[in-house]
Amino acid sequence: MDGSISTSISSSRSSPLRFSHNPPTPRPLLSPTPRLTPASAGRQPSARLRAISPSPSPSPTTPQQRQQEPMEAFGFDALKETFSVDVAAAEARPLNVPLAAPFTIASSRLEAVSNVAVRVELSSGAVGWGEAPVLPSVTAEDQPAALAAVARACELLVAARSAPLGAVLQDVADALPGHAFASARAGVEMAVIDAVANSIRIPLWRLFGGASNTVTTDITIPIVTPNEAAQLAAKYRGQGFQTLKLKVGKNLNSDIEVLKAIRLVHPDCSFILDANEGYTANQAIEVLDRLNEMGVTPVLFEQPVHRDDWEGLREVSIAAMEKYRVAVAADESCRGLLDAQKIIHGNLAHVINIKLAKLGVLGGLEVIDAARKAGIALMIGGMVETRIAMGFAGHLAAGLGCFSFIDLDTPLLLSEDPVYGGYEGILRENPAHLQFPFVNVLLYSYILQL
Repeated sequence: MDGSISTSISSSRSSPLRFSHNPPTPRPLLSPTPRLTPASAGRQPSARLRAISPSPSPSPTTPQQRQQEPMEAFGFDALKETFSVDVAAAEARPLNVPLAAPFTIASSRLEAVSNVAVRVELSSGAVGWGEAPVLPSVTAEDQPAALAAVARACELLVAARSAPLGAVLQDVADALPGHAFASARAGVEMAVIDAVANSIRIPLWRLFGGASNTVTTDITIPIVTPNEAAQLAAKYRGQGFQTLKLKVGKNLNSDIEVLKAIRLVHPDCSFILDANEGYTANQAIEVLDRLNEMGVTPVLFEQPVHRDDWEGLREVSIAAMEKYRVAVAADESCRGLLDAQKIIHGNLAHVINIKLAKLGVLGGLEVIDAARKAGIALMIGGMVETRIAMGFAGHLAAGLGCFSFIDLDTPLLLSEDPVYGGYEGILRENPAHLQFPFVNVLLYSYILQL
């Protein structure tokens, strides 16, 4: 597409955008208030356990047009073998951003983002950015631990000789192993991959498969009073959101009252329920029973029970699908490939939620591959992150095109936007999407307060 494209979140209605290979000079996002947020249409689950067909994100072209488009002769896997990485500089920086309002879920309450930004510069001058989200109830690291871990990895990157991308990423994995360092590892992996993509001017969505340059996200309502939930739902309805992700799990009766209040102001919305481990199996099934009495059927029930309650997860999954055709997603229960294999082989859930902060980028790709081979549907989400991490996850989701549920809304919950450049949200007639106008979502990005 010729010409420049605005880097701000825009509320203008427009036709789908494609990536520009001539990115404009970035400018700061002036408004401190989160603006337009994209919407997502709900999807009807299949009737059989593990039988939801992952549907790719909407593409701005028809399948016939996509088949006629020339594709790059290489992708991420090939690049891991062919691209030599020589890191000239790398550093970790605190990334602190207040939230527009406290974000309460069943397992925690957050008033500000205290994450870690990662900057990697190659000897060619290409720069990449990553973000290590910190949410102690899910990630193993707090901000000081994540800063220290990322700093160690950055020192190793700078000291190392030039090596293929795959070898460099393996060195990062060796330095930051397992779930204990997953968030820090994800931030460093993002920054390295981003720098490489920028150096060859290939957009990440192309690098990860090229299925689309657009994704559609839901919007989250945290645990609040029924009146507050109704106000948020009315606002999001006006902004074009069709799917609301509702945080539940602290108090069953309060959760039902909140759902009733939302239905009054947004009667046609689709619901995703996210209990964040807050219910017992019996409570989770009771919630579905009571919603059914109200005539409400969620499109997804995310992590209804504690992460280690495997029998409870299986029980809810079977009851939810057999009684109400509701899919159940494993989120906190999936902290790595072994967990994913347990979920798949044990037939414990219909959907696996991919979060880079709990899996890392390479770890996330491993789980995605295992789920796709097994016919398990996929969701992609985040912790509470800025547009750095959400932009990367958006590129990944758009490029792969295999996610049935997209939950990449957290930058819109922040009271400030610290990022230059990146994606933009555009309200279309039906529905609204996240668009990625740059060659790379983080090309020329800069963190203002650092």
